[in-house]
Amino acid sequence: MGAVFKKEFMSYLHSVTGWLFMALTICFFAMYSSVYNFTYGTPYIAYAFDAVLIVFFITVPLLSMRVMADERRHRTDQLLITSPVGVGKIVLGKYLAMAAIFMTPLLLFSALPFFLSSYGTVPMAENFVAILAFALYGLAAIAVGLFLSSLTENVVIAAVLTFVVLFLTYMMQGIESLISTTGNTVTKFLGIFDFYSHYSSMISSVSDVTGNSRLTTVFDLTSIVYFISVIMLMLFLTTQSVQKRRYTISVKNFAIGAYSSIATVVVLALTIGVNLAAGALPSNYTSVDVTANKLYGITEQTRAVVKGLTQDVTIYVYAAKENADGVLAQTLDRYQELSKYIQVTYVDPLQDPNFTDKYTTDDISQNSIIVETDKRSKVIDYYDLYEMQMDYATYSQSVTGYDGEGQITSAISYCTSDDMPKVYFIAGHNEYVFDNGFITAIEKENIDYETISLIEYDAIPEDAQCIIVHAPENDFSEDDADKVIAYLNNGGMVLMTTEYVQETQPNYERILSEFGMTLQRGMVAENNTAGYYQMPFYLLPNIETAEETSGLTGAHRYVMAPFSQSVTVPENSVENMTYTKLLTTSAQAVLKSGEKQVTTYEKEEGDLEGPFCVGVKAQKELDSGVGTLYVFTSAQMFTDYYDSAVAGNNKQLFTNIMGTIAGHEVSVSIPVKSYGLELLTIPARTAYLYRAVFMVIVPLGFLALGLAIWLLRVRNKKCAG
Repeated sequence: MGAVFKKEFMSYLHSVTGWLFMALTICFFAMYSSVYNFTYGTPYIAYAFDAVLIVFFITVPLLSMRVMADERRHRTDQLLITSPVGVGKIVLGKYLAMAAIFMTPLLLFSALPFFLSSYGTVPMAENFVAILAFALYGLAAIAVGLFLSSLTENVVIAAVLTFVVLFLTYMMQGIESLISTTGNTVTKFLGIFDFYSHYSSMISSVSDVTGNSRLTTVFDLTSIVYFISVIMLMLFLTTQSVQKRRYTISVKNFAIGAYSSIATVVVLALTIGVNLAAGALPSNYTSVDVTANKLYGITEQTRAVVKGLTQDVTIYVYAAKENADGVLAQTLDRYQELSKYIQVTYVDPLQDPNFTDKYTTDDISQNSIIVETDKRSKVIDYYDLYEMQMDYATYSQSVTGYDGEGQITSAISYCTSDDMPKVYFIAGHNEYVFDNGFITAIEKENIDYETISLIEYDAIPEDAQCIIVHAPENDFSEDDADKVIAYLNNGGMVLMTTEYVQETQPNYERILSEFGMTLQRGMVAENNTAGYYQMPFYLLPNIETAEETSGLTGAHRYVMAPFSQSVTVPENSVENMTYTKLLTTSAQAVLKSGEKQVTTYEKEEGDLEGPFCVGVKAQKELDSGVGTLYVFTSAQMFTDYYDSAVAGNNKQLFTNIMGTIAGHEVSVSIPVKSYGLELLTIPARTAYLYRAVFMVIVPLGFLALGLAIWLLRVRNKKCAG
């Protein structure tokens, strides 16, 4: 086999064919990658691969048309039949020679992600899965060309047959949709020959809610098995095609031919069986989410919620299955695999336009979701599955995040819960208002909320699971403070934040003193460079281990607490009290008084020295239960602006607390998954140089080299003659 491989490989290098194949492949890939990667700045090279697939219709027939047909035309196939080397090894040697020619430019392409990484963040895993998918598609196409070349002695017919078959395998998905949009036995049979759909299982471009397309990449074992089985089948059929010519009409050779036919049937059945078995496996065993932001991955939070189900949950997708959002469809597949209680049903709006009327009076978009149980239902509009940002320069929206898992898990929890906790925001003292991101976190935890003024109530409402007082600028009245204290001493739960203000707030601070704590006025400046961001007032406090800080205590995880005050926590034990520090500063921090202008962040006379506590949970054991008070001395930390600086960790802390307030064993508020990577910024000069080298110089160099070698061989033959 090694000798056959070497002979065939060198024959491609000694003729123009191999060099032409490589030159065309490099030229077209460079042309498309220069547009997608260098002009548009996308960090994904799969866009270029997807475009280059069409070139296979020309280049693969060019490469494979002579490999077997020429043997028959020149009658050298008799040497194959009588060779001491097995026909299978000869066929494999020829195939590997073509594969080596194909893989040569592919190795060149593999260096592109590393080059692009110099100009921004490049998803290496996604790019190399794209390279794998392209390689498998190309190797399968070459195997098809090899087999078709073995059926004829006319190289033109072999080339035309290969072109037609590869074109059909590429267009099969469209052919299937013409036959049936819902699928039937015929389309399932044709799907066996659908190369592009299996390629798309690993690399596909899906449109988001704004109509923009995004590349999604999955390491899909079923597609890998499919392409490998196609390659093995084509090699086997090629071997049988060559061996068939050995047989003459005799009893002995008839028996051998019958054995070959039976073997072919067995191999075909085995190939189909292997693919059916791989397709029957749950996708969590066959698909690995390699997207940079784990768009399809299911978090442990969702796994815990879904595996704890004891009642049926139906998820309706308001769209025909073939028109459903690709990312959403894959997410829902994961949910179905996690629990037998989850059933996903697609409802075609054209066939049932009034389906949503029994769930909502509002008009909802296609691809919207309805989650339903025996208890209740919840409608999730398609636009809520994506986080969008407005570009005010162009007045266009772009998708910045995918919230499918977060919305679906929250809806499942909502529809299966027995009751809904209630939180009250206290107003009337010029309190801060939470940004949308934090309100969404509350809603995802399925917490009902309402804003009230204490002056309108004799006491905190009895259905309050918690009250939130968000950094009032004006002091509480004595009566308001008494109502909050009475609520705490009756086993209530309070989340309060503070912000430095000029006027003292004795009544508000009296709530703290009821739990043995005091507020230290001023702002904390951190002098340990590892403990702040950009300026010492932008604290990156130490995150202490606690239930509320779950998932935040790993390496390189930060929360930001800008312009913090400090709350004192008793060092000695206090009867019936438990204190859990959540956020603390280093010992190098100092507390700057707000009574004088800050001229230095270093310690001055009158400044208190750290460490300081800027976040704490205090609990009081009572006859009626446990009173719980959360205190954070930075109101700014609960804003979207500062939360974005630490990749959503502030919101994660807040979400954990909301989950504790709601009594959830596992938080059901899952953060939005960032939708994409920043575009690359590549200098125009570099782009021009890339085009010149790989679209012109390298392809022409390959062609010139191939032509020179071919002319030299022709000349040598003439001289020898």
